[in-house]
Amino acid sequence: MNMLFLQELFNNITQRDALLRRRHPETLTPDHGQLVNACQKLLESDGEASSIALASRALAIYQRLSAAEKSRFFARLTADFAADPGPIDAAYLAYQEVRDNPSLQRLFEACEPRRQELFRRLNLASDGTYELVKMREDLLALLREQPELAAIDDDFAHLFGSWFNRGFLMLKRIDWNTPASILEKIIRYEAVHEIQDWDDLRRRLDARDRRCFAFFHPAIGDEPLIFVEVALHKGLPSRIQPILSGESSVKRPGKSPGKSSAEKGIDDPEDADTAAFFGISNCQTGLRGISFGNFLIKQVVQELSQELPQLKYFVTLSPVPGFAQWLQEQRDDEQLPASMRKSLKGLETPGWHQDKPREEELKAIIRPLAARYLVEEKNRHGLPLNPVARFHLGNGAELHRINWLGDISAKGFKQAAGLMVNYLYVLDDIERNHENYTAKATVACSNEVRDLARRARKMAKGETTK
Repeated sequence: MNMLFLQELFNNITQRDALLRRRHPETLTPDHGQLVNACQKLLESDGEASSIALASRALAIYQRLSAAEKSRFFARLTADFAADPGPIDAAYLAYQEVRDNPSLQRLFEACEPRRQELFRRLNLASDGTYELVKMREDLLALLREQPELAAIDDDFAHLFGSWFNRGFLMLKRIDWNTPASILEKIIRYEAVHEIQDWDDLRRRLDARDRRCFAFFHPAIGDEPLIFVEVALHKGLPSRIQPILSGESSVKRPGKSPGKSSAEKGIDDPEDADTAAFFGISNCQTGLRGISFGNFLIKQVVQELSQELPQLKYFVTLSPVPGFAQWLQEQRDDEQLPASMRKSLKGLETPGWHQDKPREEELKAIIRPLAARYLVEEKNRHGLPLNPVARFHLGNGAELHRINWLGDISAKGFKQAAGLMVNYLYVLDDIERNHENYTAKATVACSNEVRDLARRARKMAKGETTK
């Protein structure tokens, strides 16, 4: 059988159905009831060609719904497309009697909500996968006000976890020769350090000491899922502005793990000993919670190791979102000694970082507090309070260095008093760090960071430190 012929036939059916829908009056002013009826027909369909057409029609109706009608549709999904209690009870009684694998399988099938089969069938439509991702994005925007819709989100997460399995992801390098349609999306999706314009993008992609990699999925075409920007360096970078500006040399000294290399940019990639990940951006809000970043970093490490075998260090230059807010909360709750709170008021003075005595005073206080925040402050699940820390520590990285005035942009001061962090990926330690973090929430960190956290504890007690 000619599979290409069948695929073209199905595509023609879908395209013809789309043309008919544009002429059909129900799509002019659709409501959630029309969509529910279309979904019921889709679940009742038993032919692949008709299912493709019905799925396409249902998704087209959804796209034309108002925000209020989408909310009503999700409410109907929760109530009308859940699992049927009757078959569940019958399957459970049957399993209690024999307790064999076939009866267990029937129980599993009875417990599955009808929504999951509906989503599978909607996925048959052309661009169905991407439309479902956008549908979940709409759902996520409603969850705070309508927590009863969480069951639908669980269904999406369950299916997307399989559909976007690592085996389906394609790693591609992004450079200045990448199609403009994709480059436009890179500009739009950059979430860590905003790309100002095409010249800014070219500085990040076209230089010999830069790399950018992204994951794509065959079902959603040229829509990137996640991408990472990399700067090749001599030594570990401590400041983001020279990287973003494309400077070829960073004169402020820094220390590598071996404490021998000066931090500086390079002109020839062969001179680099460090690959610095300075921006990781998730592109699809509808795929929130589906883990790509850990696979991306590990595969990019492999790619760079093959291209540049002299690389010794794989490290991030990461923001610390939420630290400034946490610092303010400590001051407001008077959890810090009065002398420290008085010094921290210096953060309210514009341009404080250009006043050397004040900058040194704040540095002596804030770096230890940042270590305490990253190492010891936990959320209700017992994991680090900081989301970026959770991501990298969960991937097996080490909290290696806290960089004073690493980001002197307005955003950097607002979210973290100008701090940035290096998370170091030591290939031989990744698995052990990951296991310790998963099992015991252990924060792998360098001696330098550990000493800073210890200093913060003494400072909180009013003890003097050296």
